[in-house]
Amino acid sequence: MPREWDGIISQSLNRKFSRPLARFLAKYSRITPNKITGLSWTVAVFSGICFFFFNNLLGGILAQLSSILDGVDGDLAILTGKTSTFGGFFDSVLDRYGDGIILMGMTYNVYKIHENWAVLVVALAALFGTFMVSYSRARAKLGFGIVFKKGFSGYAANRDIRLLITMIGGIINQVFATLAVLAVLTNLVVLKRLYDCWKFNERT
Repeated sequence: MPREWDGIISQSLNRKFSRPLARFLAKYSRITPNKITGLSWTVAVFSGICFFFFNNLLGGILAQLSSILDGVDGDLAILTGKTSTFGGFFDSVLDRYGDGIILMGMTYNVYKIHENWAVLVVALAALFGTFMVSYSRARAKLGFGIVFKKGFSGYAANRDIRLLITMIGGIINQVFATLAVLAVLTNLVVLKRLYDCWKFNERT
């Protein structure tokens, strides 16, 4: 659903596909934004399943397709006048489930190959970091009125960035390296946001 911020990849790449598709659907179909949200989640689920069965190329491509579809619902809601608070909430919840399923598929993938507990540590760091990116954004806005919409805190680990990284990792068949990048990037962003909120609190 519509957001007050949009990631760099969403602005420069995803919207080039999502907006024409949304206009087509608004004109020629009766599909609702919430159904597109469900479709985006379904594609994310299949991405996780592909990684689970070691089809990394398709898993990566589907992750990026899910990211593109994630923008269609918001554009369609605006075009059809069907924006709603529930729609935004529904979209956010399904995004988190979709992210979790993709990461679990990737985790199984690399653990079966390497059979090393260190892999699980990296995967858990990526999973926690991914969820904390969303949580820290929501809590910063609720607690301090801060909206992270620019710079490292605003863009670096948004969902569009994470899924693009996932696609690249799947295409080049480097799933563990992808998890490692996500683990470092997401947690660095959360730490930066903690610092930003601390500095804001010190000034007030």
